[in-house]
Amino acid sequence: MKKSIYHLLSAAAIAVLLGACSAAKKVTYLQDIQPNVSILLQEVQSIRLQPGDKLSIVIHSRDKELVSIFNLFDGTGEGNGNHSLYTVDDRGYIDMPVLGPIKVEGLTRQELANLIKYRLLESKLVKEPTVVVEYANLGYYFLGELSGRKTIDRDHITLLEALSEAGDLPLTANRENILVLRTEKGVQVPYRVSLLSVEELYSSPVYYLQQNDIIYIEPILIKKNQTNIHGNTFYTYGFWTSIASTAISLIVLFLNLKKN
Repeated sequence: MKKSIYHLLSAAAIAVLLGACSAAKKVTYLQDIQPNVSILLQEVQSIRLQPGDKLSIVIHSRDKELVSIFNLFDGTGEGNGNHSLYTVDDRGYIDMPVLGPIKVEGLTRQELANLIKYRLLESKLVKEPTVVVEYANLGYYFLGELSGRKTIDRDHITLLEALSEAGDLPLTANRENILVLRTEKGVQVPYRVSLLSVEELYSSPVYYLQQNDIIYIEPILIKKNQTNIHGNTFYTYGFWTSIASTAISLIVLFLNLKKN
């Protein structure tokens, strides 16, 4: 009888350990990555301008007085960088002084700078111009186990970089089912990706983020169950009640067997 009780307790302990190990495996990123094996990356996807984006556009030249008509400063002076912003309209255009409407939707920041420079040289308005285009309001959003808005200040950013800049995922985050909502041609498209798989992550359309992406990080099952009064987890009253009840039953059984 004593051996039976021992085997019963051992089996229960092994089951608990296996459950803990299974949960721990879901925390490590890129679990199937191989040492000394290069990862084939997809082509870099740079941020491309969309309607609603705000841009800071500054043109520099030796003739500062001439380029001042293009730089829409707000009157506080060029030196401190305070100037008006160009907003991409619903048709994908910005309207610049003298140059007029310019189609910018779908262009990268550098492509727009090159286009403006070409237009200036073509019209012979400015000699040797330098065009600087900066993002003014571009960003992406986190919901769920991470929350908040992060600004975009460079031409491309990966999902891993975004998570790192946000302080990484907490242990309560589900790394197997990241949801990214992206607006494409007026329609919001959902993408799901696992951070545990090398192939799935690096081949995902959302490996490179775009402006206005919404990244939803859902909680793991343990945390979900905290919202359920019947959820049986380490963090719930029901779990510990069950443990206590089982322990008492085993003790009573053991004492009865010992008496016999």
